[in-house]
Amino acid sequence: MAKKIKIVIKLQLEAGKANPAPPVGTALGPQGINIGQFCQQFNEATKDMVGNIVPAEITIFDDRTFEFKLKTSPASDMLRKAAGVEKGAGNPLKNKVGKVTKAQIREIAEKKMPDLNAVDIEGAMKIIEGTARSMGIEVTE
Repeated sequence: MAKKIKIVIKLQLEAGKANPAPPVGTALGPQGINIGQFCQQFNEATKDMVGNIVPAEITIFDDRTFEFKLKTSPASDMLRKAAGVEKGAGNPLKNKVGKVTKAQIREIAEKKMPDLNAVDIEGAMKIIEGTARSMGIEVTE
């Protein structure tokens, strides 16, 4: 018989750098799971992705055991790195902070495809282009 799910928590953590301090401790502590064990498993699973932000979906069961799924990095984080900027524009309609090419958009869309709600790569590219526009990043040919 399957275990009964108590709660599902979503966290975005830097790869290989999870520790019991907030936000991990404050999110997982009240659920009664072993925070040190989660941090160790997360860091082990993400050691080859250091420098990226990795979203994790943590499923906590009634018997205080847990399992987690790793997702791909957020599109905004990938776009920031591709454009070489610190952060998006405060007013993306007036200010442009960087540029990315269609090829870079395609590359990001291919990486994000498992987590996107798109039928094909063209649809995924449109989603990523929309994110770029909302960040003040121009898409060039």
